[in-house]
Amino acid sequence: MAKQFSLAYLTVLGCPPDEMIEIAARTGYDFVSLRPIYMGLPGEPNYSLADNKELMQKTKRALSDTGIKLLDIELARIYDGVDPKRYLPSMEAAAELGGRHVLSSIWTDDRNFAVERFAELCDLAKPLGLTVELEFVPIASVSTLAGVLDVLHTVKRDNAGVMLDMHHFHRSGDKVEDLDAIPREWFRFFHLCDAPVEIPTAKEEMTRILREARLYVGEGGIDIASVVNRIPEIPYSIELPNTKRSQELGYEEFARRCLESAKAYFEKHPRTNQESLSTNKKKLIEV
Repeated sequence: MAKQFSLAYLTVLGCPPDEMIEIAARTGYDFVSLRPIYMGLPGEPNYSLADNKELMQKTKRALSDTGIKLLDIELARIYDGVDPKRYLPSMEAAAELGGRHVLSSIWTDDRNFAVERFAELCDLAKPLGLTVELEFVPIASVSTLAGVLDVLHTVKRDNAGVMLDMHHFHRSGDKVEDLDAIPREWFRFFHLCDAPVEIPTAKEEMTRILREARLYVGEGGIDIASVVNRIPEIPYSIELPNTKRSQELGYEEFARRCLESAKAYFEKHPRTNQESLSTNKKKLIEV
């Protein structure tokens, strides 16, 4: 199966969705991963498609004209006091545009609240034909693979899954062998990037790299192939925020180099049959 790639919003942070789609088409991506959920961060543009009908039409036209598909939208955060219904308009817009998934993460230490609200988010997304992928983030409340699996096993929603980010997986200290026990259908797309192999001890430095200094695939020290070989072949959303490079090169050239480096890495590290071996081993254990 040919690898498919999506251009993630953080890679071209600040780029309007219609322009992002056109850049993705010109540089060879298959999908885009948009952020139509306004988060209110300092200096963040508001690209809410549900509230901006003109932008929605531009986005729809760009998808139609280029043939690029919408992979997912972000970010449906679960935080103290959140009402998941606030995400419904954005999810409806995503469904209208042919989107497949909604990315979520948990930023509250109240486990019961998090589980209830995440389950509600899944229930809101299901009639729209959307799945909800839970991502663990080193600086969030749910910061490890075990934390995500705890939530997924508790909510028991068939449209819920796990979204691995290569940076976050490496920083969490989780082991690739842990991926073997996860139901294969829970994997639907993957955040691809690289970073220095040394894990920062200071949260500030962890956050800086996470948000603005990730590296081209193969440039850092993460053993990406070992993770990719343990999971099914799914779309790779290149989430590679690097403020300095994107400003120096511009959105389009930076997006192109991100994709070229990823393809070059996979040519050097062809997929092994480890994932199929792991799956077969799991089936034997179940029998």
